[in-house]
Amino acid sequence: MKITRSAALVAPATGLLLGVLDFIWIKYVPFPFGGLGNSIAVWAVAAFLLTLLNRWSLPVSAAAAAGQLVIAVPAYYLAATIIQHDDLSNLYDANAVLWMILGVVAGLVFGAGGALARRADAPRLLRDAALALPGAVLFAEAVLEIGRIGDPSYSTGSLVAYVTVLIVLGLGTTLLITPAAHRRARVLLLALPLTALGYALLSLTGFR
Repeated sequence: MKITRSAALVAPATGLLLGVLDFIWIKYVPFPFGGLGNSIAVWAVAAFLLTLLNRWSLPVSAAAAAGQLVIAVPAYYLAATIIQHDDLSNLYDANAVLWMILGVVAGLVFGAGGALARRADAPRLLRDAALALPGAVLFAEAVLEIGRIGDPSYSTGSLVAYVTVLIVLGLGTTLLITPAAHRRARVLLLALPLTALGYALLSLTGFR
């Protein structure tokens, strides 16, 4: 019960923080780093880290991560309303609802992944696959951006810069969260098929 209460406090608090800071990041941080504020992959990584760093059960972790991302959406639009006087209806319009639905899906998957990654009783292969999730989703977004190179609607230089940021962030995150050096190569290898799966799923959501 104590763990469940902590999740009920931590998930909304971090969701509020994520949404507000995400808007501030987009508004004030220049590209290519500012592009991370519009990244669903970054939000997925936030959900993963939430449950990796807290000792909650698998169901509680999945629910907490989903709650975090759902709360982050209206928090983002509320920050936009306060800071740049956007319409308050953005908090609950169709676009916000879509992002909240995506937040539920990403939260369930990556929240469960964060919980599995730290479970000593889980099979090693499963834990390593879970550790590969953050890098894989960042790499998948990088692949999406690579697919836009040559499109006259996008600047090639900007795309290359942003792809580089995503890849470096994916590699860095993987190295930081993988506890043993001898496991890192295996985790990165497992990220390859997960990247392909993530690319397919992101394409289905319309991010392509």
